[in-house]
Amino acid sequence: MRGLLLVIAILLIAIVLLQSNKAESGAQIISGGNSDLFSNRKERGVELVISRVTLFLGMTFFVISFIMEFI
Repeated sequence: MRGLLLVIAILLIAIVLLQSNKAESGAQIISGGNSDLFSNRKERGVELVISRVTLFLGMTFFVISFIMEFI
């Protein structure tokens, strides 16, 4: 079970790093330099797949961690 959790953690890190940046840099998020950061922009194609895989891996990581803690 720990091995599976480790594999999911590594995949989650890799898939998060593949996501496109919605801000040019982290400083612009704090300073408000990017006005369209939270604009309604639909994800399409590869961005949509990466977003859904990230959601699935994150939920799987949470569930496995929860099960390991309480069982």
